Amino acid sequence: MGIDVNNSSAIDIGKAIASKEITSREAVEKCIERINKINPSINAVVQECFERALSEADSLDIEIAQGKVRGPLHGVPMTLKDSLDTEGVITTWATLGRQNEVPEVDATLVTRLREAGSILLGKTNTPELTLAADTDNLVYGRTKNPYDTNLSPGGSSGGAAAIIATGGSPFDIGSDTGGSIRIPSHSCGIAGIKPTSGRVPRTGHCISYALGATESLTQNGPMARYVRDLDPILKVISGPDSKDPYIVPIPIGDPGEIDIKGIRVAFHTDNGLMSPTQEISNVVRNVASALQDRGASTVEILPDPISMLRQIDGRNGTGDGREWVRRILKDAGTSQFSPFIENRLEEAPAIPTSKFTEVLEMVDHYRSGMIQFMKDFDVILCPASAKPAVGPGESFLPENKFLYSYTSAFNVTGWPAGVVRGGTSSSNLPIAVQVVGKPWREDVVLSVLETVEEITGGWVAPAL
Repeated sequence: MGIDVNNSSAIDIGKAIASKEITSREAVEKCIERINKINPSINAVVQECFERALSEADSLDIEIAQGKVRGPLHGVPMTLKDSLDTEGVITTWATLGRQNEVPEVDATLVTRLREAGSILLGKTNTPELTLAADTDNLVYGRTKNPYDTNLSPGGSSGGAAAIIATGGSPFDIGSDTGGSIRIPSHSCGIAGIKPTSGRVPRTGHCISYALGATESLTQNGPMARYVRDLDPILKVISGPDSKDPYIVPIPIGDPGEIDIKGIRVAFHTDNGLMSPTQEISNVVRNVASALQDRGASTVEILPDPISMLRQIDGRNGTGDGREWVRRILKDAGTSQFSPFIENRLEEAPAIPTSKFTEVLEMVDHYRSGMIQFMKDFDVILCPASAKPAVGPGESFLPENKFLYSYTSAFNVTGWPAGVVRGGTSSSNLPIAVQVVGKPWREDVVLSVLETVEEITGGWVAPAL
């Protein structure tokens, strides 16, 4: 077998299958072998469907033999975050009330991936209801960071990031309400993108389209070892499904048609809410300088509206006292919650309707101010976090309240935002940079991310 499945891109695996260099069965077997070897050390994959995967691989290999290729993902293995419904495979949403729940239908994006020929290997771990930047729950326990098993992989798509980084899966689909694709991608040294709000249906995801003011914050998007995988995967899962009412039929441009020369980059290393480590600041500056050497124009400038996040303080998602969380838990039949859920329910008192309206007006002003800022720029370059990977539970500490404000800032705008490894800390931990684009310009974001990856080398396999 010529291609190294556990270190290759999803697209390269797909090409090898289509050209009959390898079979889909062989690709699936290599991933299963890697998962079986590495998963006991990191607890990333929490449900497996290996026999079904092998059977599907055989069927897809027959199609190849008959000259039928569904597309770039034909026969390519994948894992999926346990917040997405998967027909026939236990989907817990990491909450005890659903620990034996087997959905009868796939989430919309799962259906699309399977129809495109991708093969589900299993489900990856997440915190309860995806509502934390750490990956631990009462159903499956804690996921560990493959670069240092004493640390967290981030969250909420921590299981996805950990198994991708260790070569067990070419790609996964994460969800992102405040950074849940970008934080674990940063912590585990891989690539990921949160698309524009309205790009990918949330149908069949635990944080769905039917959550009022909270729904606009949450998007599903791809995570992979290589930036070049993100565009074709995103194109498969995007577009209206006649169920999620917020999805807009806007085509995704081709990142290959974007010329980095002339791209206008606004970069900042400190958002004024929480200062990053010096190493993270240096990585962002080095990347900005390298982009300028490639022909981009760069200006160090912080968007003024970012300071409004201190006043908004997440209240656009908690103004009802997090009653929406209680409703999801009740519908799931969950009576015993993760400690962080209990704490968050206690710490989020409801505010009067008049005050909540004031918060929503503040969000509107924030969004308006940010889009005005972007009239002179194509992308924002900044940290993905103020720190590299942190220890279990550290993200909940009061001093880390704004640790991930670098990502949540762009859930509030609803803009596309992606990350790729830009450097390494003195502790040998990955450090990502974040690239943020204007609404619907995932093509620009992905083009800049791929340029950064060319410059820095991107993903580096952990020693684990």
